[in-house]
Amino acid sequence: MLKKPMKKPGIAINSARCMACYACFMACKDEHCGWDTALSKAQPELGQYWMNIHEWERGDNERRVKTATVPTPCSHCDNPACVKAARDGAAYKREDGIVIIDPEKAVGQKQIVDACPVGAVYWNEALQLPQKCTMCAELLDDPDYPGFEPRCVEACPNQALVFGDLADPESNISKLIAANKVTQLECLGDMGSSVVHLNIPSRFLAGTVAYPQELEEVCIGAKVKITNEASGEVCETETNWAGDYEFENLPKNASYTVEISFPGFKPVVYKGERTDVDHYVGITYLEKE
Repeated sequence: MLKKPMKKPGIAINSARCMACYACFMACKDEHCGWDTALSKAQPELGQYWMNIHEWERGDNERRVKTATVPTPCSHCDNPACVKAARDGAAYKREDGIVIIDPEKAVGQKQIVDACPVGAVYWNEALQLPQKCTMCAELLDDPDYPGFEPRCVEACPNQALVFGDLADPESNISKLIAANKVTQLECLGDMGSSVVHLNIPSRFLAGTVAYPQELEEVCIGAKVKITNEASGEVCETETNWAGDYEFENLPKNASYTVEISFPGFKPVVYKGERTDVDHYVGITYLEKE
């Protein structure tokens, strides 16, 4: 099967599907450690993460702790800071949008590392060379390469990484992006890139509702409404089988009023519940009217 030419090859990274298995990380190491390619010197085994896996715990209470995972390679920016910082064409953007650091011209140019807003360019002290992800362009350019995508995408068992032509609205990657929430890295601002992040979680506001404490029983189906105290935006839900409620992907650093109601019991109102961090309101014990 012939490779289909792409105007703008790119990767969509869906954090909602990433399970932190590190298959993409290991595939990158397997491909780039130990030997040079046409576009890069060998990646050192230690100290460089051309596919970096950012993980963090979410929640401010041990009763509700979640994790978030964001695989992060070079973003292959539309207006790359590394290219601006490089001298003598040591970094360049190809016509297809893939950004390359020339392994010969870039020797000694540590300012290329410092310029990257994502922190995706690494300094090889032994070679005095800035290095980063090439999107496996050396493989994609090779007509004899049997694959159709970068090694990190090929290795992902959960389709958290999807490769395709961003310029083709009918491509699978374009349809995936259109069907999900684009959450580009904050450090990039409005800058476009050939790596598109989807569903990076923002903030959650959660809690638990129970009947009077002496009953030791959670309340299923209680209505919970939160109101953004600045914008007035309202979100509503009901407690689940465990008496829990949760509102995901709320704006950061916002203040909310939480209203809880259930037939036959007094309503409960909390004001000033903040989303400076992922926040667990706690257990609300209802009182009979």
